[in-house]
Amino acid sequence: MKYSHRLSDAVHILAFLDIYKDGDLSSNSIARSIESNPSLIRRLMAMLSKAGLIRTHAGVVAPTLAKPAAQITLLDVYQVIDDERHLLHIDPKTNPQCIVGGNIQAVLDADYAEVQQAAEAKMQTITLQSIIDAILVRQAAKQGK
Repeated sequence: MKYSHRLSDAVHILAFLDIYKDGDLSSNSIARSIESNPSLIRRLMAMLSKAGLIRTHAGVVAPTLAKPAAQITLLDVYQVIDDERHLLHIDPKTNPQCIVGGNIQAVLDADYAEVQQAAEAKMQTITLQSIIDAILVRQAAKQGK
């Protein structure tokens, strides 16, 4: 099973832009923090920019959040990054002649829809600012402050 890290990476980018707003905000610098490739960072930043979550300017390496971190929710980022917008996926290739295989998709579809709705409701309550605050608290604790 393949897992996508795009949501995590997009939140990482947004937090990085806020925390290091006076530092090196190049895709290379952000890629080093994520331990990823700069072209992936640029693609994610393009998606975030197109969605109005960040501002970029041609020829200038100074991306910024397009609105205060307290106004950006995890759901906002998820809706930009996740093309399918499904946390859970049902195997479409089951044996329709089997009692389980012939019914599991419809049963799980309803349950998965409830899980999706609950997850999105929770994501709406988590702000980028709360994530940034938690990062800074953890860092201060690591440094013994």
